[in-house]
Amino acid sequence: MSYLDEMFGLQGKTAVVAGGAGAIGTVMSGALLQAGARVVIWSRSQESVDKALERMKGIPDRDNRVAGMQVDTGSEAQVEKGLQETVSLFGTPDILINGVGGNIGKAPLIEQDMELFNKVLQMNLIAGLMVPTKVFGSYWIENSIQGCIINLTSMASYNPLSGVWAYNAAKSATLNLTMASANEFAKYNIRVNAIAPGFFLGKQNKHLLVDKNTGEYTERGKAVLAHTPYGRFGDVSELAGATVFLASDKAAGFITGISVPVDGGYLVHNI
Repeated sequence: MSYLDEMFGLQGKTAVVAGGAGAIGTVMSGALLQAGARVVIWSRSQESVDKALERMKGIPDRDNRVAGMQVDTGSEAQVEKGLQETVSLFGTPDILINGVGGNIGKAPLIEQDMELFNKVLQMNLIAGLMVPTKVFGSYWIENSIQGCIINLTSMASYNPLSGVWAYNAAKSATLNLTMASANEFAKYNIRVNAIAPGFFLGKQNKHLLVDKNTGEYTERGKAVLAHTPYGRFGDVSELAGATVFLASDKAAGFITGISVPVDGGYLVHNI
């Protein structure tokens, strides 16, 4: 085994990637798979699960190490059922990626639709962190498993973005709860960290950053680039390295409670 395999290899590990059918989740799933882990992709839609598995076909030996399940992580009962099915399929999972989330709409605070506000909070904070963390944490503690959780924070975890009130609230809370759960779980040798993606041209935000009619950057897109020292948007593939690093007990075994920005310097921009 090479030094890199020993340091970053995930052979023998099983990972559940909740929200693993999205653009970021697919990259994280693929990274863990290529590092040697067995991977179970969770998504609310069977169609999206099937598409994600299709995208994994180019990875060697993937048929014996990857599976997909339709799971709504906002439901404690479904998460518990999905966990047991994962155990039956690949054994006890060691890694949980909390990748469920997203935003819907943008509006001034006084025009905020509170039903929509609650929906975005539920998606990002309840389904995207609390329910899976509660279920997996309980299982790992009961069975003395040294687990690893990777949450998805955001640039909004550090500085609020205009017009996305529920997303700001949920992502700032995600950073807070990453630190809080890391502290609570440390005595059980369970690590909890996060990755904070910067601005990527994905399905979620492309229409905010690029004018669909002209293909030119919107004013918001130009503002993001002006605030990003690297002067470009990220590519989702650039999240793979941080994923493998944080998932590796050898490389990151004494690291817990942190959020790693992958943002082209967005958070260190100054004037």
